[in-house]
Amino acid sequence: MSVAIMLFKRNIAFDTLTLVVVLIIVNIIRQQFFSNSLEIKRFLGYDSDLLLNFTQLANKYGYSSEEHTVVTEDGYLLKVFRIKNKKCEARVKQPPLLLMHGLLQSSDAWLDASPGTGLAYLLADECFDAWVGNQRGNYYARRHLTLNPDKDSAFWDFSVDQIGYYDVPATIDYVLSNTGVKKLNYIGFSQGAGTFLVMCSERPEYCKKTNVLISISPATRVKHTKSKSFRSLLNILSTCEDLLAQLKVNELFGKESFLQVLFEFICQIRLFSEPLCENFLCGILDSSHPGSITHKTFGMVYSHLPAGTSLRNMARYGQSLNAEDFQKYDFSETVNVVKYGSKEAPAYNLSSVSLPVVIIYGANDHLVDTKDINWLVDKLPNVIGLEEVADPLWNHLDSVYSQHIYKMIWPTVRRYLESFSETYMKTKS
Repeated sequence: MSVAIMLFKRNIAFDTLTLVVVLIIVNIIRQQFFSNSLEIKRFLGYDSDLLLNFTQLANKYGYSSEEHTVVTEDGYLLKVFRIKNKKCEARVKQPPLLLMHGLLQSSDAWLDASPGTGLAYLLADECFDAWVGNQRGNYYARRHLTLNPDKDSAFWDFSVDQIGYYDVPATIDYVLSNTGVKKLNYIGFSQGAGTFLVMCSERPEYCKKTNVLISISPATRVKHTKSKSFRSLLNILSTCEDLLAQLKVNELFGKESFLQVLFEFICQIRLFSEPLCENFLCGILDSSHPGSITHKTFGMVYSHLPAGTSLRNMARYGQSLNAEDFQKYDFSETVNVVKYGSKEAPAYNLSSVSLPVVIIYGANDHLVDTKDINWLVDKLPNVIGLEEVADPLWNHLDSVYSQHIYKMIWPTVRRYLESFSETYMKTKS
């Protein structure tokens, strides 16, 4: 038995060391060799959609799109996009809504499944005034008033704790200010829903600025995550956080990193798309759901995913694998006393989430397990809808990328949005 334990520990140590070395090499390659990636992709004949940003892509398919910049209280600059269907000029549904992405995603995720399927397109088609946000650390939110993300490690000193406290409230205030209304509706996927709950716990006045939260596979406590590869990655990053930080590995899985560029290239080739690209996301990382995500969408996904985040954020998810509550980042007992006034990292007060909440989830989700969904439902005081997607194979990523979103997710989203919205007819002056 002792020999088996020693071998197990040796394997863990080897995996940890390998990951540390890979992350260091990836960061060096990213900084040195991918400054002209757009020109390289044009030369290699990539699908033209992969070369476009949110506004360009929306405009290409006939939608009206705007780019705005939100400045948070702590100085981060976040891009937020507004998308409308040009056919809706005479009528618009109010209030506006804010759509927020998940971990390692960006606003582009809501367009990746193409018009008629991507949720941002569907919302615009129904004449909702849709605003699509970004959270600090991805390629649309990698700027700061004073900090340089390539030089200042302080830029990356954040997790969902800061995203929920600063980014979500700042984006809500910006949308409300620009539309002249007092409340909006909010749709959050995974981390995008979890950070909204952080906000309500820490700044409950912002719950009063939102009519309804539609949370799709909300990531809070992830104690029962089934994905072995995801658990292993998070555990290693949490264990090695201090070492990696000392080695200046503060940013993880950024766009144009070596691995992201490699997967993006491979996944343009149909021969490799299904056996490699599909199996990695929907088989190794999440659960298998053959045929749910199209070849074209996989190409878009690997062009935009991963979008980047901080080491601290990934480490915090690692901590949450073993936590009984949805709680703040655990610094250590000594630092916790200084930061929080207690030895333990405090749990978020989910009872303060007073607004109506709708939860949509898949039974085959290997990242946000149904046990953690049910735990969250018991903690929230005002859940008005708990909807399991009818497809028994529906996994975590399907809710953003599946070709069946229009049938499986959209009717529920639209039904609840309609109950908190009104249509106004514009008159010509």
